[in-house]
This record gives sequence, structure tokens and C-alpha cells, in this order.
Amino acid sequence: MSEQLVQQMCDELTKLVLIDPHTHINPHSAASRTLADIMGYHYYTELAHSAGMPKERIEEPGLDPKTKVGRLVESLGHLDNTIQVSWLVELCRKFFGCNEERITTSNWEALYDRAAAKMAEPDWEDQCLKQSGIERVFLTNDFDDPLEGFDTNRYIPCLRTDDLVFHLGKSEVRARLAKATGMECAGATSLRRAIGKLFEHFSSHGVRACAISLPPSFSPVAVSVNEVDPAIKRLLQGEALSPDDATLVSRFVFWTLAEYCAEFRLPFDLMIGVNRRVYPEGVFQGQDLFDQRVSLIQYQALFNAFPQVKFPISVLAQISNHELVSYSWIFPNVYTNAHWWYSNIPAYIEIDTRARLQAVPQNKQIGYYSDMYKLEFAWPKFSMYRQSLARVLAQDFVIARKWSESRALALGRQVLRGNVETIFGV
Repeated sequence: MSEQLVQQMCDELTKLVLIDPHTHINPHSAASRTLADIMGYHYYTELAHSAGMPKERIEEPGLDPKTKVGRLVESLGHLDNTIQVSWLVELCRKFFGCNEERITTSNWEALYDRAAAKMAEPDWEDQCLKQSGIERVFLTNDFDDPLEGFDTNRYIPCLRTDDLVFHLGKSEVRARLAKATGMECAGATSLRRAIGKLFEHFSSHGVRACAISLPPSFSPVAVSVNEVDPAIKRLLQGEALSPDDATLVSRFVFWTLAEYCAEFRLPFDLMIGVNRRVYPEGVFQGQDLFDQRVSLIQYQALFNAFPQVKFPISVLAQISNHELVSYSWIFPNVYTNAHWWYSNIPAYIEIDTRARLQAVPQNKQIGYYSDMYKLEFAWPKFSMYRQSLARVLAQDFVIARKWSESRALALGRQVLRGNVETIFGV
């Protein structure tokens, strides 16, 4: 395969201005202020911890930003081989004029100061988006987010529902729901109405998706109001539920969300397969992992019951991609959605992209999202994906199938941006 062809196609794909369909950006503080905001990303803290740095040294209370960066830099020598450190070096070259091959204990302080000066510029957020080739960014909004004080045309609301489905037993979650809706729920029927009020609020602020992260054990099925009402009444009164009743409530709330997605014509993003706190002694956000028990067969009732709802699916494990490809192949309402978390490295991205492009209708693939917490990460993450995408397009379509470059690039543009527009209606 011609590396020149790959690079040529990658360069063309880089010209495309993108919409990032899933992030954790705080629209009130979207860009970084220091390198600590960047190196505090969980990829770096968890890798530093994995490589031997004590958790207490990484997460010491009151640690000032510059000291934190200095400590994390001490671990970079162990992490130079990782794609995550390549993101760091690449974004420092792109945004902060770093000409070094590596970030080391001898050069990081000058980089820190240059980056801080750049980030202090009043239009840094705008610069970051423009240089990254991003014009709109999807958010991850708590269900009680007032959605005020930011431009919802640039930062697109997405209703995140994990707390409603899995943590309604917590009094603070119920209090947040009551405050957000102005309703005190008394049972299953009023709970359903309260969830409807959340959809009304989000819809009035331009929401484009509902989303949830799901554990391997969860299987959504329809639960009637009469069946779940006694358990919900006990829960609302502060009683602890049995595991079976807690599952019943979670299924009812989840199914209610799907019903409202159908009513409000919203895609329902499902991120499937994460076990929380597998490693409780890990650093913040460095505790969650996957296993192989999850299967999309657990979602067959959902996919069959809501043919009018679009389900963009992210799977945590690369080994789940074959199943996702198969379901997207058969179900009109199942879509492949990017390369999530532990699958977000080039070795897996290329395999998964190749399978999807060979088997799934081209209008049903969302190529990539950054999953970023700060805007600076859009550039290196999308660059990584574009390289893999260009390689697959060059090898599998231009060389193997004799497509013209323009035809292959049109396919690349569709999965990079076109499908985001049509699936989410932006």
C-alpha cells in the first residue's frame, strides 16, 4: 500500500470541518487554563499510576497545577510508547509551539509557561475550535442541567440519564429531579410525567440526543406501571429496595426514556459494557473496566420495540465490535458509534473501521467522537482516527476495490460528518 496515498487521503479528510457528537465538555469552561487541565485527563493519571506512581502523589489534596504537571512528567518516560502520550505531544506542537520530540523533566517548565500564556488569551476557546477544525460540540448534560449561559448552537445539549436509571434510590437524585421538574413524585405514573418534563426542558434548548452508559448485567425490558408502582412508592419513601425491585425500577425508567425518545424523535445513545469500580484503589476515573459477559442480545427487546428510535451504539470492548457490526447489518435502527475508551487506540480502530465499512450500510456509521473533557483534545484524537480511516479507505477501497480516490473520500466524509448531521438532525 502506498503511504503517499494514505497521507494524501488523510490530508483531504483533515480539510473537513467536523461536529463532535460526544464529549464531556463543560461549556462554561471549555478550554484548558494550564497544562494541568490537559495532563489531569484520566488517561495520564491512570497510566502514571499503572506505571508505578503512588495514587497519593497524583491526587494529593491542594496540589497546585504546576507541581501536578511536574510530577506527571516524571512518568512520561514509561509512557512514551502509548498513543495517549502521542496525543499530548501532538497537541503541544499544534497549539503551544513545542518543537521537542518528547516532554521531559528538563523541558516541561518552559512548555508549561508558554501554554499558560497562550491559554490566557481571551479568544483561546475560539482559536482552539478553529485550529482543530471543529464547529459544533455535543455535551453530556446532567438531567437537571438548566442549560443556561452558553451558546446551544455551538455546544449542543445531550440528556445524560445514568442517575435516573441506576441511582434513583439516592435521596439527592430524587431531590434534584423534584427541583428540576417542580414535581414531587408519588408513584410510577408521576415519575413518568416528571421524566417527560425533563424531555420538554431539553427539547426547548435544542437537545439532539439522549444518552446512557450501561453495565454488562443490564437487560432492558418493558415494565408496566402496575408492576413497578409498589417498588417505586417504597423507593420514594426512602426504603431500601431488594436487588430484584431495584432492577425492576431501573428497567421501568429506562423503558420510559426510550418511549420519550420515540415521542420527541431523539436518538438514544447507548454506551454498553462498563463495570464501575473494578479497581477501587485506582485514581479518579481510572477504576472502570469491561468484561466479556455483555451481549447485544440483551437489547433485542428494545430494538424490536422501538423501530422508530435511532440507537447509536458504542461498545467498550473491541471484542464486541463483531456483534455490533452484525446488529447494525440487520436492525435498521442500530448504528455503529465511534471507538469508545479501551477500543480507542489505532490497533483496534483500524480493525473495527475495516469491519464496519465492509459490512454496515454507509449511512449508519458515526465514525468518531472525541469523548474529550477539554477542547484541546479534539485535534490529536480526530487526527488519530483520520489516519486509520485513510489507511482503510486507501487499502480496502482505492487499491483492493479500484475505487477512485474521490469516491473513497466521499465515503470518509460521510462517516466523519455527514452521518452526524442526518442521524442527529444538526
